[in-house]
Amino acid sequence: MALKTVRMPQLGESVVEGTVDRWLKQEGDLVRRDEPLVEVVTDKVNAEVPSPLEGRLVRIEVTEGRTVPIGTVLAAFDVEDELESNAGAPQLDAPAAASSQRQPVPSPETSPTGQSGRERLSPAVRRLAEENRVDLSLIAGTGAAGRITRQDVLAFLARTPAEPASRPSSPVLPGEREELFRISAVRRQIAEHMVRSKHTAPHAWGMREVDMSALVAYREAHKEDFAQRHRMSLTYLPFVIQVVCDALQANPFLNSSWTEEGILLKKYINIGIAVALPDALIVPVIKDADRRGLLDLARIISDLSMRARNKSLRPEDVSNGTFTVNNTGAIGSIQGMAIINQPQAAILSTEKIVKRPVVVDDEIVIRPIMYLTLSFDHRVVDGLQAGRFMDAVQSGLEGWTPTQIRL
Repeated sequence: MALKTVRMPQLGESVVEGTVDRWLKQEGDLVRRDEPLVEVVTDKVNAEVPSPLEGRLVRIEVTEGRTVPIGTVLAAFDVEDELESNAGAPQLDAPAAASSQRQPVPSPETSPTGQSGRERLSPAVRRLAEENRVDLSLIAGTGAAGRITRQDVLAFLARTPAEPASRPSSPVLPGEREELFRISAVRRQIAEHMVRSKHTAPHAWGMREVDMSALVAYREAHKEDFAQRHRMSLTYLPFVIQVVCDALQANPFLNSSWTEEGILLKKYINIGIAVALPDALIVPVIKDADRRGLLDLARIISDLSMRARNKSLRPEDVSNGTFTVNNTGAIGSIQGMAIINQPQAAILSTEKIVKRPVVVDDEIVIRPIMYLTLSFDHRVVDGLQAGRFMDAVQSGLEGWTPTQIRL
């Protein structure tokens, strides 16, 4: 028998930590390979993590409700054979020692970082720590050889209260007409991800008023036939995504990410679509959206949305997004500014289509109008680039004809 450990897997890009929501197996259980082992929650997905090996679960290292960095040991197994982990599965370690004595898992707030790790800090990380008066000895680095990265510092800032640590915190004591609603693991992860995004990227935004007459007329004429033939609703989203893909190809910096080494241009277009749940917001990703036909896009959107609501998304369903479309109009919004989904450079919100009086050829007419709002990372994108992108989306929607449909 050999002792092996299972670690917290990487469940999506830019994810630095995960919360153990529920153990599906208990200490002493025999676990088969690929059998569901533990439910893990991040700001992007609630996923069942399968066991990458077969053996007896001898120790659970991370209790339910605890949030730990990616790579933290979750559990220890007794196994008979040397087994390798599958791609995308939890990471396995060779036995660290012959002894089965439990070793505590350091948390990111208390793990010390050696002097050598601090000496290897990049200038950007050192400056960020100095500006926010962060004691680097309190941060466990996730980079190579324990090196502290910029994301480690931002994650620490997101978890640390603004007031000095020595100041005692006052308990929240709701009154008779108040109720303290406990924060779920996924809601806490979303909150921390949004804080990191605002800390990381200088947000700028712009808005356009779009005449949706052509698309509204086409959808009204074809939605019943489409529903009968394909057993799903014909929404505006697949049309918008095709137009957005064309605009991204013409304006590639909107489809990129900021790094300390330079701007990383993505030569593929993976569109994230925001799906609202009762207690969360999940962003599943349409891979290679620019290569998809309209019907294919409609089917993928329907499938991802259904599985997001059923909490059956897989880690690969929420990874590698390059740009996000946030369809806030579906919940009645007419105008708003979204927070960028890191590490992407921008997010586009499509608002509710509302009939409004507008001036056309010096005459007042009623047209179905939709506001488009774009939030963008001003480190990557300037106002001119954002404006050209919005021009392309606006003209693509207003000048839309059925000949533009890619099947």
